[in-house]
Amino acid sequence: MLLADRIARAETRIFKAVFPNTTNHYDTLFGGTTLLLMDEVAFIAATRFSRLKMVTVSSERVDFTHPIPGGSLVELVASIEHVGRTSLKVRVELFVEQMYSEDRHKAVTGLFTFVAVDEHKRPVRILPEEAAVEPTPAAPYAAP
Repeated sequence: MLLADRIARAETRIFKAVFPNTTNHYDTLFGGTTLLLMDEVAFIAATRFSRLKMVTVSSERVDFTHPIPGGSLVELVASIEHVGRTSLKVRVELFVEQMYSEDRHKAVTGLFTFVAVDEHKRPVRILPEEAAVEPTPAAPYAAP
């Protein structure tokens, strides 16, 4: 399977309702709960891509651009952004939509890095060496 196909097949979407037990005193989703949901969907996408044991090693630049009110729905979309030798990066976008209307917008984005590990928690290669570099299509033959 080509790398682009594996990346496409690993995209993961999760929907959640924002209930009162997940909101703060402003009746918006707790930031920590948001990060937990984002890390969870990123982990699932990383595992679906690699089919290996994956651990989160970092999150970077998580931007909260809109509040997420209680009583709304959220969709988290995780997609593989970069594949390295033993690590990969997963971009997560969180969309908020009103429960009883079509209003929908992106509220949070973030990037999570995962490392594949073996049973001793040592990093392992994500892709076999021959699959790590996809062949590029040959240029069409041009007569001299």
